[in-house]
Amino acid sequence: MSCGNPHETPCADVLDRVYEYIDGELDSQRVHVIKEHLDECGPCLREFGLEEAVKAIVKRSCSDPAPTDLRTKVLAHIAAARHDMGTDG
Repeated sequence: MSCGNPHETPCADVLDRVYEYIDGELDSQRVHVIKEHLDECGPCLREFGLEEAVKAIVKRSCSDPAPTDLRTKVLAHIAAARHDMGTDG
């Protein structure tokens, strides 16, 4: 995905890190960079909102965390779908 506007941090880099951002797994500098990008990039902000909503629904529905290999497979399928739709950066 790309909004077509130049950014210090490319849209694809932001969306690749959105789960880490949501989970609070990034250092304060990286959080600042991601937040700054989301504040200026409407398409990424909309994508972030969707990702956050889906994650919240899944979290409410599951009491056990997903196994690492399952998460990796799901993220790979999402990346492939984005690529197929032409929204991968």
